[in-house]
Amino acid sequence: MDLLRFTTAGSVDDGKSTLIGRLLYDSKSIFEDQFEAMEESSRRRGEECVNLALLTDGLKAEREQGITIDVAYRYFATPKRKFIIADTPGHIQYTRNMVTGASTANLAIILIDARKGVIEQTKRHAFIANLLRIQHLVVAVNKMDLVDYSEKIYHQIVGDFLNFASRLDNIVEITDIPISALNGDNVVDKSGNMPWYLGATLLYHLEHVYVGGEENHVDARFPVQWVIRPMSDEWHDFRGYAGRVAGGVFKPGDEVTVLPSGFTTRVKSIHGPVGELLEAFAPQSVCFTLTDAIDISRGDTLVKANNPPRVSQTIEAMICWFSQKPMLPREKWIVRHTTHETKAIIQEVKYHVDINSLHKIEGVESFNMNDIGRISMRTAVPLIHDSYRRNRTTGSFILIDPGTHETVGAGMIV
Repeated sequence: MDLLRFTTAGSVDDGKSTLIGRLLYDSKSIFEDQFEAMEESSRRRGEECVNLALLTDGLKAEREQGITIDVAYRYFATPKRKFIIADTPGHIQYTRNMVTGASTANLAIILIDARKGVIEQTKRHAFIANLLRIQHLVVAVNKMDLVDYSEKIYHQIVGDFLNFASRLDNIVEITDIPISALNGDNVVDKSGNMPWYLGATLLYHLEHVYVGGEENHVDARFPVQWVIRPMSDEWHDFRGYAGRVAGGVFKPGDEVTVLPSGFTTRVKSIHGPVGELLEAFAPQSVCFTLTDAIDISRGDTLVKANNPPRVSQTIEAMICWFSQKPMLPREKWIVRHTTHETKAIIQEVKYHVDINSLHKIEGVESFNMNDIGRISMRTAVPLIHDSYRRNRTTGSFILIDPGTHETVGAGMIV
């Protein structure tokens, strides 16, 4: 079975955690003791029904306030597909958590409260999903039971969202579904309360959406993570280079170039978890052996000459600022890109993005927490990179404070 990673997004109290709890409960993916624990916790809190949001909201502060603060991951499977869910918070001050949870997702579910319609956080999370190159969106208009399952209200909200989304450039598919996460309408089972809706349920869509074309199988990229030297009699002369294929297809006999040194060699063999392989492609984790003895270490990258990456010290990127400490001009940071790490300074802040209008705010010099914008950065040594649009692995990086080792920002190379 293939794997679908998806994230939930939306404003506060739109029902993200409840939706995931309903999805897991109705698909028979939680154990009896888990459900009994939720029942007991809901009873102690004086709630009228079982609070399914407790399945993902595990922190004490989350349960006390009835909100999501940190990213919670849940795993389940149906006969059709395996799933990894990232439940992300809706508060504006936790935008950085939403970016973290959505960074590996293939699909995003944008929840909208049917009583409130499209609001600022809806637009913010849709923009971030677009920025992170999530190509599939599900617009789930939740709490339809509180608006008497009104078809008119539903279509008005969907129209408002599509009007905003028309200005986003990375999203390939938008699917809209009216649901009630609390009652289970159109989540796993078809709802009898909305006969006017003729589309699929949420789970059916998640099981059948096609996400197989998102990996770049053209540009061959292999960042070296580890050099394997067993030092045993059985593998006395073995020298392998382990890592995860970031793009393209590699086969034994292929000519490859080692960057940044520029030396050329050939792939001798490819080893996987169960033995030798005839080919390796993204996102497989493998080990290469090469025909020539070349000095290769962590942070180097194996590529093919037909589609070389960019090699440059000047990087243009969109970033989301995570830290409470503002970013000051010309301040030094550590850049972690694939398996490579170097130092850098931000030369110029080009602009911030106004989430509501998507307009560029120019004339700014720094970033505060959760700000999103474009920068020009200069690194100590050249980065071997692609644009984020072309390759999500070689086109992304994080910024780290060298003093505290706090991750202060996430970047997507333009």
